[in-house]
Amino acid sequence: MRRKIKIKHTLGTDPVYNSKEIEKFTNYLLWEGKKSIARQIVYKTFEEIKNKTKSDPVAVFQKAIDNVSPWIQVRSKRVGGATYQVPKEIPTEKRISLAMRWIIVAARAKKGKNIASRLSEELILASKNEGTAVKKREDTHRMAEANRAFAHFAW
Repeated sequence: MRRKIKIKHTLGTDPVYNSKEIEKFTNYLLWEGKKSIARQIVYKTFEEIKNKTKSDPVAVFQKAIDNVSPWIQVRSKRVGGATYQVPKEIPTEKRISLAMRWIIVAARAKKGKNIASRLSEELILASKNEGTAVKKREDTHRMAEANRAFAHFAW
């Protein structure tokens, strides 16, 4: 029997910046369904970015997402009795969602300040190609490069 066709939900745009990417970022930041609090955090983050860098926060955000987005990752594949780490290219949507998730995880891992300050610092660092989220992308690429010999197992 065929699988049920998955309905692709359309995402609205952010009310202030009119951007789907920022709305998606807000949704990733959600904690226990408190969207209004997540929006407050994102807007405070963008305000801090504007004050620190004296440039457009949406441009800094886009640059950070582009810098953190991985192109390739490793997936486990079982061949015979062995499991190989096979490098595989990542689709665009997955690339962006991974980048957003890594930035949020990196910001939550820092201690001492409120989440808006930590998030703004991480976004600014990522836009300069520095920081924890960029390191995570580099580690992912390094792992894929190390396992390039198993690329012929790709499915």
